[in-house]
Amino acid sequence: ALFESGMYEYDSKMIFLSLTDAQDFLSLGDEVTGIELKVNDIHKSDKIGEIIQEELGYPYWTKDWKMMNKSLFSALKLEKVTMFIILTMIILVGALNIISSLVMMVMEKTRDIAILRTMGASSKSIMSIFIFQGLFVGIVGTLLGLMSGSFLCYILARYKFIKLPPDIYYITTLPVRIEWLDIVSIVLAAIIISFIATIYPSWQASKVNPVEALRYE
Repeated sequence: ALFESGMYEYDSKMIFLSLTDAQDFLSLGDEVTGIELKVNDIHKSDKIGEIIQEELGYPYWTKDWKMMNKSLFSALKLEKVTMFIILTMIILVGALNIISSLVMMVMEKTRDIAILRTMGASSKSIMSIFIFQGLFVGIVGTLLGLMSGSFLCYILARYKFIKLPPDIYYITTLPVRIEWLDIVSIVLAAIIISFIATIYPSWQASKVNPVEALRYE
């Protein structure tokens, strides 16, 4: 019978058959060329391999799954760092949009700000208004992006639309899994950057001189 594991490297080279049949086919007699072990904690496979290597000694050697797929994991780490940089740049572009929007609003609302100041509004309250407005825009945008991104990840994980060349990536479809720690980190970073982006325009609004602003009104 044929089966597919989803990993090209295994599907193209691996077969399952009984030990005696394999020994007869390869003329090994009672010998074996290797023993594969399954451990309870896959993250300790390298340490377990070292212990076995010390016990057996030369000419036997061990190789764990991390070592066998070292190049693949290195590529995935590099890919994750690249995606993080791209995502950070996108967030920074959004922050610049918040800054420019608030600066434009301060320029348009200079007269209104001056009137509020003459009515007794403090610089702190004026600054708080614009910080709240910028944060509101940032939080709403972050939540909309979170919902749409999570929905897209769910669709990709369920229906596996994106196909990959198996001879390059060792898998046939793009694996998608939602990592809540990454999501929380991204959301917090977006909100913090949004808050930082509001500081300068809000400070600029709080420094409006009501006398100068209303001189020609």
